[in-house]
Amino acid sequence: MKPAPLRLKKDQERRLLAGHAWIYSNEVDTAATPLKGLEPGQAVEVFSQRGRWLGHGYVNPHSLLCARLLSRDRAHPLGPSLLVQRIQAALGLRRRIYPQPFYRLVHGEGDGLPGLVVDRYGDLLAVQVTTAGMQRALPAVIAALEQVVRPQRIVLRNDTAVRAQEGLEQGIDWVLGEDPGEIELTEDGLRFGVAPGSGQKTGWFFDQADNRLALKRLAAPRRALDVCCYLGAWGLRAADAGAESVTFVDSSAAALDQVRANAARNGLEQRIQCRQGDAFETLRALREEEARFDLVILDPPAFIKRRKDEAEGTRAYQRLNRLGLALLEPGGMLVTASCSFHMERNVFLHTVQGAAQRTGHTLQLLLAGTQGPDHPVHPAIVETAYLKTFFLRSLPV
Repeated sequence: MKPAPLRLKKDQERRLLAGHAWIYSNEVDTAATPLKGLEPGQAVEVFSQRGRWLGHGYVNPHSLLCARLLSRDRAHPLGPSLLVQRIQAALGLRRRIYPQPFYRLVHGEGDGLPGLVVDRYGDLLAVQVTTAGMQRALPAVIAALEQVVRPQRIVLRNDTAVRAQEGLEQGIDWVLGEDPGEIELTEDGLRFGVAPGSGQKTGWFFDQADNRLALKRLAAPRRALDVCCYLGAWGLRAADAGAESVTFVDSSAAALDQVRANAARNGLEQRIQCRQGDAFETLRALREEEARFDLVILDPPAFIKRRKDEAEGTRAYQRLNRLGLALLEPGGMLVTASCSFHMERNVFLHTVQGAAQRTGHTLQLLLAGTQGPDHPVHPAIVETAYLKTFFLRSLPV
């Protein structure tokens, strides 16, 4: 089917010409090209008001973010050739960087494939499709992945809530091979059991891998606390670096069972203890118990999922950091993270500093980390730079 034209209002092409890939419904000249006449996921060619061709993309007339560009080459629309080319380029980058095949293979706009995320676990690929346009192209996506990567298993992890905003159904589907259950992943010598078919997101958080490696260089803890620990990647890294005791906190009993299994897998089971419960309530309980730690790790889920949640989410980040800092020994290290792209880096740092003032800590910022290179940032799309991780030392009294 020939792509439909999508014409923009006057001067609305400026952001696209600067490299951005998103088009909002209020930027479209609906008198010239009515959105109501288009189907979700339909291919479009985008034009300026004066008729300048801007790129190939796809549309969803039911979404405020109604279109995304994929190609600025008129001879190269979304199709098998483009998908193979982009996935080959993504794989080439990862192969240069990572000695083992555990990484994010495709990171949406950062790899020129908006609406597509692919995490790699050896010969298993976990695929997330978050837009109607990429959903419509899914058969070609799977074919391209099989051609370029040659995996043994592919699971569609389309159980993310963001699909509802695009009018897409949610679910998990194995389109190649069968669910192997738990598989083993290695990260800098540590071994972890993960379940790509059932774990959070796609089973593992590759975006923090480089920051976890930095923990070995910057912290030498005796007593560590890992809050919102999931499978224990941060805390077990601290134990491997020499921590005598690591306390893991998570609301999920299943996650804590996996922490124990991962600790045993690495011979660290004697150094850990687990506490199930809400992060805020558990931190308050630890404060009442007068517990103290010289390393506190706070890596919560996003508190700000939408712009309208910004004020409430900012308060949640300050409260979490205030409770964490209340347990930190002078001279200790706070590792705190936000994966909310709506929270700007400087705002997050200011929020943590406010928490430090409330708890009487004077902080030094030692390292400001971001997502690893398998989560590339599109320079023109600030929303792709979502992860902020700060390593902060509390100055001794």
